[in-house]
Amino acid sequence: MALGALPDYPWDAMRPYAETARRHPDGIVDLSIGSPVDPTPEKVREALASATDGHSYPQTAGTPELRAVVSRWFARRRNVPGLSDDEVLPTIGSKELVAWLPLMLGLGEGDVVVHPRAAYPTYAVGATIAGARAVASDDPADWPAETRLVWLNSPGNPDGAVLDVDGLARAVARARELGAVVASDECYAELGWDGPWQNDPVPSVLDPRVTSGDRSGLLAVYSLSKQSNLAGYRAAFVAGDSRLIERLLTVRKHAGMMPPAPVQAAMIAALSDDEHVSAQKELYRARRAILRPALVDFGMRIDRSEAGLYLWGTKGVDAWQTIGELAELGILAGPGPFYGDHFPQHVRLSLTATDERIAAAAARLA
Repeated sequence: MALGALPDYPWDAMRPYAETARRHPDGIVDLSIGSPVDPTPEKVREALASATDGHSYPQTAGTPELRAVVSRWFARRRNVPGLSDDEVLPTIGSKELVAWLPLMLGLGEGDVVVHPRAAYPTYAVGATIAGARAVASDDPADWPAETRLVWLNSPGNPDGAVLDVDGLARAVARARELGAVVASDECYAELGWDGPWQNDPVPSVLDPRVTSGDRSGLLAVYSLSKQSNLAGYRAAFVAGDSRLIERLLTVRKHAGMMPPAPVQAAMIAALSDDEHVSAQKELYRARRAILRPALVDFGMRIDRSEAGLYLWGTKGVDAWQTIGELAELGILAGPGPFYGDHFPQHVRLSLTATDERIAAAAARLA
């Protein structure tokens, strides 16, 4: 099977709007991509520096220490106790896993990959790479009989939606009826804001209340890009069903998909320290508290957005009109159509800008 045609990279369409925003007298406020702007924690940088004598090949499976730290992190932060070494696997960031997972699981023509209606585009790209068909659906009852992989995303990108324990359990039950794997992208789990997520952790698909002790067919994907400002390190991991992890490990060994040894050392440092995660969350909380009311005053209705790194809103007009209005104010956002066909009037605004730039955006919106 030859690789089929891939869509154009969507962010290329934003160039003229970025040029408009950059012409603002006070400069651009870029709230589009969502790349972290705050420093990588010093402890993590020190761990990376101390591991730069990387003369031998790193372990594709991750060092025993890294796998143990990931397991302890799941127990401490995600209410998922008892993960063994063979249920954990580091990855080179999370995007490559999202893109290649259908192919690594052996999906192909005739198979369906389900993903949320408001979705990170790489879920559908991964289906295309494997020759499978992507279907956008949030209702497990609507998932086709040909479904072999279900992507969940909680908290969601772009809409900040959270699946509670009951919602996750329904998805898992339906996937098992279909014989499908469930992969849950949980990269924003540390960033809960509204409702129960102010105090309670966002649940994982591996939570015992979801699995009833059976992790078969389930994978949880996590990245340190957001919680620890490690986007440039490409530091992530996947955990769950040991048989699926073994398959992924075998493919990755053959393909040379090895997380660099210094990055593995940095991951150990990041996952061993909760203080910097709490501090980073407070930075985002403060920025959100400034940006959200400013957007409402601008005439935007904020939907969902109860967790995660983004505000998902609409002015009730075409998304590109809103993108243009914001660009004239020197503010760059992400258009809803980048995240599927179901949200032609929504835009996504990231909290990843400095305090000064967030304040500037709020002043302009007023």
